[in-house]
Amino acid sequence: MKNLDRREKLALFGGLKTIQKEFKRYNPIGAEEVQAAKEVIESGVLSQFLGAWHEDFYGGPKVREFERRCAEYFGVKHAVTFNSWTSGLVAAVGAIGIEPGDEVIVTPWTMSASATAIMHWNAIPVFADIDPETFNLDPGSVEANITPHTKAIMAVDIFGQSADIDALMAIAAKHGLKVISDTAQAPGALYKDKYAGTLAHVGGYSLNYHKHIHTGEGGILVTDDDEIAERSQLIRNHAEVVVGDKGVTNLSNMIGHNFRLGEIECAIGIEQLKKLSGFVLSRQTLAKRLTEGLLGLRGLRCPVVKADRNHVYYIYALVLDIAELGVERARIHAALQAEGVEVSDRYQNIHLLPMYQQKMAYGSRGFPWTSDICRRDVDYSKGICPVAEEMNDSSYLGFGMCSYDLSEGDVDLIVAAFRKVWSNLDMLQGGNSVAKEV
Repeated sequence: MKNLDRREKLALFGGLKTIQKEFKRYNPIGAEEVQAAKEVIESGVLSQFLGAWHEDFYGGPKVREFERRCAEYFGVKHAVTFNSWTSGLVAAVGAIGIEPGDEVIVTPWTMSASATAIMHWNAIPVFADIDPETFNLDPGSVEANITPHTKAIMAVDIFGQSADIDALMAIAAKHGLKVISDTAQAPGALYKDKYAGTLAHVGGYSLNYHKHIHTGEGGILVTDDDEIAERSQLIRNHAEVVVGDKGVTNLSNMIGHNFRLGEIECAIGIEQLKKLSGFVLSRQTLAKRLTEGLLGLRGLRCPVVKADRNHVYYIYALVLDIAELGVERARIHAALQAEGVEVSDRYQNIHLLPMYQQKMAYGSRGFPWTSDICRRDVDYSKGICPVAEEMNDSSYLGFGMCSYDLSEGDVDLIVAAFRKVWSNLDMLQGGNSVAKEV
């Protein structure tokens, strides 16, 4: 084994750690948000929703102002706020008219709510594979998974880059489907100079605490479709009570909830929205510096950004070429962690969760899969999404750019840690035997 001083030796084997500090937690909340929240609290109007057909059915002044500002910012006819984007997804699936037993194609490479929003309406998630470069839905796999029972596609703009929405919308038009854009992680991302999330029939963004902008919890649904907007508002706020007095005749999925966002959150959201473009630019600048610093490391692929879109880097996603490196991901991950880089060695494959593997959701008898509404035996076995599964099992690494308020110096430390690990790859070969020799 080569003789290294403690600065060169991997921290995993007793060397000095490259990053000797904790990065500052990302906090986009400033004095403007504090003042806005204070004014709402002092007004005493913390919420103004009524679950009845009334002028306050649509909420209070800050709710309406935030929705108006979001519609203007994203260039859509309608923006509807929710207490979470999970609630927004539930409303979106219901608003497009999904029936029990309908199939909705979705990616396995996402947060669980993308699929459970489908399950909420007793519809059936069908998982298509991901594109190996963007991690978003692969249009070819979507096409291959369409059946006579398919009614919608849910595209997820994972990690901060839009899915190939033109291709997905073309498939939807060909087969008479609706498209939902789950753009939770990509507010402010562009696809052909338009905002991701606005090019599907309905889309939206998350406002929970570790996103680019946040209100603590919350979500924004966006659409140009008047009916989808109205139905989303009804599902948000006790639809079953409101439809009669409002004169709504289409009662499909008019089961209401309390998915309402409050005045304080919306006041904060108004101020946060003003800062979104600046936050996105800052993240992109730091990601560019990180990419430039990592270029040339063999067997390591930095994020691929397609020419017709940009990336807002909620997560900075890397792919390892294990064959070229000759080192298993677990060893590289452990070495990076020891150097102080909080990098994740997996995302998740939703189709492999126990609920889908055992087909057990509502009750204890396998509903909806064992009921008459499920029209075929939907396959969730390992192997149906080989790209997503290989990424999760072997080659993916991800750094949560939105988790930290990074400086250029912090990025340089991350680069130094990666380069230190890569200069010692030979020390990581052979598994535990290396640790025994040190």
